[in-house]
Amino acid sequence: MNRTEAWDLVCEFVTSESLRTHMLCVEASMRHYAAKNGTDEELWGVVGLLHDFDYERWPEPPAHTREGAKILRERGVDEEIVGAVLSHADWNHDEYPLDRALRKTLFAVDELSGFIYAVALVRPQKIDGMTPKSVKKKLKTPAFAAAVSRDDVNKGAELLELPLDEHIANCIEGLQAARERIGL
Repeated sequence: MNRTEAWDLVCEFVTSESLRTHMLCVEASMRHYAAKNGTDEELWGVVGLLHDFDYERWPEPPAHTREGAKILRERGVDEEIVGAVLSHADWNHDEYPLDRALRKTLFAVDELSGFIYAVALVRPQKIDGMTPKSVKKKLKTPAFAAAVSRDDVNKGAELLELPLDEHIANCIEGLQAARERIGL
């Protein structure tokens, strides 16, 4: 599946602009990490873009991810993409563990990309000039973007074997590269 096909699928299943934006943010972070690691940017971007395409219709676990996986398989999507999408949800880790770079990175950037986007929305200069320090300051405020799991943000950096500041900086760079697409 290429990006155009993935975006068409997102548009077919997702009407929420905020959910679409979240998926675009995750795509941007995934593409950044793929480029940084010398891996397939298209594949990693498609995984980031698709990871929550079923959430609007099936928000409850375990239907979220599993219903989407059925749809992806029916459409002949490569099992590497399907497995990565399944792996980003805790309830699938027994069958789809975070055992390879693609899966680890998706898990690592999912919560953090959304959080960085939320931080950018409340800054006058948006994503420009954002630093890990400003993101970490907001992470310490439980009421800010309260739905974001701080544990998952920290676990993501650990999975990638990166200091949290470096992981945050990487995601900021990814979102900066996609600023027009995500409205920042």
